[in-house]
Amino acid sequence: MLPLSRTIFKAYDIRGIIAKTLDASVAHKIGQAFGQAALAKGEQRVVIGRDGRLSGPELTAALAQGLQAAGVDVIDLGVVATPMVYFGTNVLDTRSGIMVTGSHNPPDYNGFKMVLAGEAIHGEAIQALYHSIVAHDGSASANPGSYTMHDIRAAYLERILGDVKLARPIKIAVDCGNGVAGAFAGDLFRGMGCEVIELFCEVDGNFPNHHPDPAHPENLQDLIRCLAETDAEIGIAFDGDGDRLGVVTKDGQIIYPDRQMMLFAADVLTRHPGAQILYDVKCTRHLAPWISKHGGVPLMYKTGHSLVKAKLRETGAPLGGEMSGHIFFKDRWYGFDDGLYSAARLLEILTREADPSALLNSLPQSDSTPELHLELKEGENVALMDMLRRDAVFPGNEQIITIDGLRVEYADGFGLARSSNTTPVIVMRFEAETPQALARIQGQFKSVILAAKPDAMLPF
Repeated sequence: MLPLSRTIFKAYDIRGIIAKTLDASVAHKIGQAFGQAALAKGEQRVVIGRDGRLSGPELTAALAQGLQAAGVDVIDLGVVATPMVYFGTNVLDTRSGIMVTGSHNPPDYNGFKMVLAGEAIHGEAIQALYHSIVAHDGSASANPGSYTMHDIRAAYLERILGDVKLARPIKIAVDCGNGVAGAFAGDLFRGMGCEVIELFCEVDGNFPNHHPDPAHPENLQDLIRCLAETDAEIGIAFDGDGDRLGVVTKDGQIIYPDRQMMLFAADVLTRHPGAQILYDVKCTRHLAPWISKHGGVPLMYKTGHSLVKAKLRETGAPLGGEMSGHIFFKDRWYGFDDGLYSAARLLEILTREADPSALLNSLPQSDSTPELHLELKEGENVALMDMLRRDAVFPGNEQIITIDGLRVEYADGFGLARSSNTTPVIVMRFEAETPQALARIQGQFKSVILAAKPDAMLPF
């Protein structure tokens, strides 16, 4: 039995390393604490599921036992994508759920994404689980909860197939990186009328081919090669638990999620004129004017799937999106992040075009970097970010946005540094109108970071 480590209780989920900070005993405690929180909200049942990680079965069994010990009935969906657990909280007799997933982290990680009484919990609510575990006396409910298995696959696929219609057949390549989306993506897209080339769609928690994280270009090279060598028109990629989307054009261009959001926003705003459209601090500076041009109101917000979902509920916005690939449709859907559904909606838009890649490539863009990571020791990232917010000085009249880290807006680009909420890194991103401007902005960020931490091993 591992001692309970506070470090696994992150800003918007619980995430740890198997046998170091996370094991079955910890999962049991989390289940019992979450079960008590659910009962306090009047929830009698909790739906659970797991991705394809090797540690999933043991953690999920212990989680279920903890929930039952609290007196909560458990509905186990088995091996599913994270959005299928969220779907379960919308269509089954419960509004609470836990997904056992390490998302896009390395194979030895696992964790829990949680919905409590219809809300994705984050921040203080996650810390409250930690305090509940610490305070618990070890007792169990006199009336333990029940356990049932439920297959939600058909209902989930039918719901998407009933909503999304293609304008014409299309041949696509799909790379699931051996993540859990591979168990569902092929059937979904074939059901829509696509011809599908499947890459690494066998679920394998060792991730033997490449890491299941489409935010990083190196993980999309197999998909790019496939598009070059076949007659597939477009490439789709998913992360390890299926809640994030990556897109590649026929000519090998990566369409990052902030540009995907342009197509989604233009489409959604035809049905919701004047609505707010949410996006996170990592997104391109071209997105806000695009949203305004299409009759919407742009709203920049913090990064974090739980945080964006909460803001979506608060504002009533029909669409939100993150640079990492989480896209949240409240238009025709439930407001949770779902890579499979987002891909279906993208294909609906693209099949209206004779040349989908031409449409994607025509979206506004500048010279930009993908996410860059400054790797640090546990806790160092938060301390460094606090220091930068307090002390960093940028020359000129730049606009400095501090809603999440430090985003500095220049006349010809932007730079961003923010603390990751899942791993001990500072995440950085840069965009500019010219390569020279990009180098200048990166140079200014390099100066302020090295002033605060002279031994920082910067990735640029």
